[in-house]
Amino acid sequence: MNSRFTMGLAGLLLVGAIIVGYWGLVLSRQPTPVVEASPPSAPLTTANVIDKTVATAEDQTRQPVVVLLHDVPPFTPLTAADLALEQLRAVPAGSLNSLDQAIGRTPWRHLSAGTWLSDESFEAGGSLARMIRSDERALAVAVDEVTGAGGQLIPGDYVDVLLYLRQDQDNPQQSAQIVVPALRVLGVGDQLGLTNDGKPASPALSADDKLKQDQRRLSARSVVLAVPEPLLSRLMLATQVGTLRLAVRSNEEQRLARYWAGEEQAPQHLQAVNGQLFQFNQLAMGNAPKAAASGAVNPAPRRAIEVIRGNQMTQQTP
Repeated sequence: MNSRFTMGLAGLLLVGAIIVGYWGLVLSRQPTPVVEASPPSAPLTTANVIDKTVATAEDQTRQPVVVLLHDVPPFTPLTAADLALEQLRAVPAGSLNSLDQAIGRTPWRHLSAGTWLSDESFEAGGSLARMIRSDERALAVAVDEVTGAGGQLIPGDYVDVLLYLRQDQDNPQQSAQIVVPALRVLGVGDQLGLTNDGKPASPALSADDKLKQDQRRLSARSVVLAVPEPLLSRLMLATQVGTLRLAVRSNEEQRLARYWAGEEQAPQHLQAVNGQLFQFNQLAMGNAPKAAASGAVNPAPRRAIEVIRGNQMTQQTP
């Protein structure tokens, strides 16, 4: 019996050994999972922490602004393909901050690529019309290197317009006077200044284009002035009867920015100009009163009627 028990136990162990060996063979054939090595992370330093903090703070201070991706001609409705949102730290006043505020709207003038949009981008009027106030008119005056202050005028300067009448057979007495003081220079040649909202009237130029524009400004043959509407006809007449010169006023006169701006003193400025101005017919006849040169008020009115034919003035009694 002992031998039978021993043989049965041996057979049981043999079967167990076969099962264990088979299981080990199966396990050995399974692929070993590959563990991907993660890239070494950058060492966390104080400088990295500061940079990440500053970048996060800047992102929170930036605000969206609608800008144009390419040039848009006038009277063309804007589409989503024309626009983009840029995050700016300094947001221009009045700028649009959503694409929905610009899509479908039609500009009245040409808009260049990179222009940030505002409600004024869709208002009528060109650059020059947006540089003057409602009580002003823009008038171009012919100049040369001498009459235009040696070619040194730039947009934003203030000038006095001087009139010189030469002595001839119709004018026995030569004279000079200030026709209109403190006129703002809007443009010199093709170079314009700022609009009423403080934005450049001309698109931004590259360094080379700006250098070429400055060279053209030095040889410009016309200057555009902002003229108060009541003085417009006077300046126009002065350009026809004599020689004009522009005298630049000092930048220290801070009051010039509001000289003709409709303040309470503006009528006083106009009255003073009227009192100091010689009448053109008096100058032509050589009868300019001496009191006018010393700041006297307007000369006594005459009963005769002034008749203007071109640059000639005559007196006719009804």
